[in-house]
Amino acid sequence: MDKLRIIPLGGLDLVGMNCTAFEYGEDILVVDCGVTFPTAEIPGVDLVIPDLTYLTDNADRVRGFVLTHAHEDHIGALPYIMHELNVPLYGTKLTLALVETRLAEHGILDTEMHQVSYGDTVELGVFQVEFIRVNHSIADSAALAVTSPAGIVVHTGDFKIDYSPVYGQTTDLPRFAELGRQGVLAMLCDSTNAVREGFTMSERSVGQRFDNIFADNREHRVIVATFASNADRLQQILNLAAKYRRKAAIDGRSMTSMVSTAEEQGYLTIPENTLIGMDQVNDYPPEKIVLLTTGSQGEPMSALARMAMDVHRNVHIMPGDVVIFSSRTIPGNERAITRIVNALTTKGARVVTEDVHVSGHACQEEIKLLYSLVKPKYCIPIHGEPRHLQAQKDILRQLDYPSKDIFLLSAGDVLTLDADSAEVTEEVQAGKVYVDGLGVGDVGSVVIKDRQSLAQNGIIVAVMAIDRNELILASPPELVTRGFVYIKESEDLLEETREVFESIVEEFLLEGSTNWSRLKVMVRDGLSDYIWHAIRRRPMILPIVVEV
Repeated sequence: MDKLRIIPLGGLDLVGMNCTAFEYGEDILVVDCGVTFPTAEIPGVDLVIPDLTYLTDNADRVRGFVLTHAHEDHIGALPYIMHELNVPLYGTKLTLALVETRLAEHGILDTEMHQVSYGDTVELGVFQVEFIRVNHSIADSAALAVTSPAGIVVHTGDFKIDYSPVYGQTTDLPRFAELGRQGVLAMLCDSTNAVREGFTMSERSVGQRFDNIFADNREHRVIVATFASNADRLQQILNLAAKYRRKAAIDGRSMTSMVSTAEEQGYLTIPENTLIGMDQVNDYPPEKIVLLTTGSQGEPMSALARMAMDVHRNVHIMPGDVVIFSSRTIPGNERAITRIVNALTTKGARVVTEDVHVSGHACQEEIKLLYSLVKPKYCIPIHGEPRHLQAQKDILRQLDYPSKDIFLLSAGDVLTLDADSAEVTEEVQAGKVYVDGLGVGDVGSVVIKDRQSLAQNGIIVAVMAIDRNELILASPPELVTRGFVYIKESEDLLEETREVFESIVEEFLLEGSTNWSRLKVMVRDGLSDYIWHAIRRRPMILPIVVEV
């Protein structure tokens, strides 16, 4: 009998880019297909997606994508893979609605989609996949029970246990317990908050904090920056706007899209006579306005960033404005957020960051509870950096799981398992693919290194016009610089560098050679050495030969 193969293609060793393949015999199903966002170390890149070469190489065996929820780190890569792997998608109502919008933006209109409800089971080859209700920071989130001939594997997706959710019911703990009684081969469990003790606070606690802020600031405009996907939080803010007789306006492309879709699908109810357009905000006194906006992560082109930099079309920050950052800081965004907070504060706004956000991920006690109910034979921490995965392993050791039954995997590892054994048997191709504009995968490590060098050191273009017949310089060589030095204050350095440049070219031409490639290397190395010894900098040097 075949064994089950679990192959994480992303979502490990980092936050985001979640994607896991399940393989048995000739059938492959894939859970989620997300992105992560670039750090400052990879300039110019828009998104990072998982390397899905293994799936495209086995396209005839892939039965479909099963989606746990509609956050970008779980669905954002779909538009980039569906061109090559247009297989059916399975997900809950809101998840598919948001996926459909995203695919349409990329001109993908023919994807087969299957809407499911909690408790439904779908068949993909030999696999049966059951959708189980869980709480998270976006509605319609699901965990999965994946049944194959090897046994049942539970994939938690992103989850928390919220006993008083704003929308819907709490995580279906009885179903997890029932699966535990049936016998579960393995569980892949969210590790994002495994470093945090206790339980995650309920989303309703944020609503009470917002109520207090609204009550204490009746004479000031309130601006809330939050994740667009959190419909429960948007609902609470809109309800408070109505309660305190304010008009609410939505700003930011993703926020506007989410509100429209959530309302259309019945996950958001906008109080009557509350919502106005951004072009109407100046028709009301500031104390009668609530703005819901993007930009909680310091995105430079977001609506909040444009307000902070005073380049927004409709909104100018005024003394007394209350700006609420209702989100967690994604690692790597600290500097960008601080820059916007300082700009807002300079303009007289009061910035609120404390106790205005709760996580959508389970803390340690919730993780312990779920493992105690499911009782898997093998444990596979997922969704997190190495410290998060290790923290979950530490939790499992407290629950008396032996280390041999806990697997800290990396992207590309193939975990082969059945009721008798589990081991990493091989690796498949995995890694990161950069999306830059319309280009997918055409920016690699060499390009990134060049961009880093340009950002740190600038560039010198060394242009030499050479008379090919006479083998002499047709005109004095020229240096064009960008991002290297301030020309007006560095004329002596540049003149000396140009003289070195000219001497290198003339020495080469005396040899009678026309090997321009060798000449370019000589110019690049010679100028680089001279500049390094002169001012300890290494700009990128780009030699250009023009034959005349």
